[in-house]
Amino acid sequence: MDDKRIQRVRHELKAREVVVSAVRQLAPNFVSVTFKGESLHDFVSLSYDDHVKFILHDAAGERVMRDYTPRHYDRDARELTLEFALHTDGQMTDWARQAEVGQQAVIGGPKGSMIIPADYAWQILAGDATALPAIRRRLDELPASVDVLVLVTGEDAAALEFTSAARLRVQLAQTPDDLVDAFRAMSLPGGDGFIWCAGEARMARQVRDILFVDKGFPREAARISAYWKKGAPAHHENLE
Repeated sequence: MDDKRIQRVRHELKAREVVVSAVRQLAPNFVSVTFKGESLHDFVSLSYDDHVKFILHDAAGERVMRDYTPRHYDRDARELTLEFALHTDGQMTDWARQAEVGQQAVIGGPKGSMIIPADYAWQILAGDATALPAIRRRLDELPASVDVLVLVTGEDAAALEFTSAARLRVQLAQTPDDLVDAFRAMSLPGGDGFIWCAGEARMARQVRDILFVDKGFPREAARISAYWKKGAPAHHENLE
């Protein structure tokens, strides 16, 4: 595989004031929030792997920031949709649980995009609930010529519908350990493929080691990210 097919693009970093224009409960612990604002007129997100900073101020006036995937952008409507995987607790989870039309927020970025071509012969998209927005966006982008396996864990994954023009197969894992075991047992296809996986740090590291060490899969053909870490707020780490 020619790793030069993957392009990295930098964007002008901006903080945009927005207002909630719609809220939808997609699964028991999975909420879609659409933001609207003229500040979004020049918003750019070129990859499903992008992330923006969602910014709030807590009760003490301190700024709180977390990374989220730009799920959908409508330039004409000046609207941006983010999807929130709700954890047991946390400031962003608390906000998303009570999000209402008219609430104000600030969104920063993305500061860059890693553009992964959609025309690989096969792709694997994997992760926990925090990876679902990126996976769902990628499925919207893939052409009919691609074979794609979605390997996900969590009750929200089981409640969501996955659709794509691509030849899609969905495999649900009951637990993060089951997802790791699925990778361990997997016979990877040959040819030109790409693997993307994101989620909790321990799970992501195990998947990385299975792919790169145990199976000898080329690092330039994968993107493995720790989107969060138990006991560590605001954790985001690329592991490839």
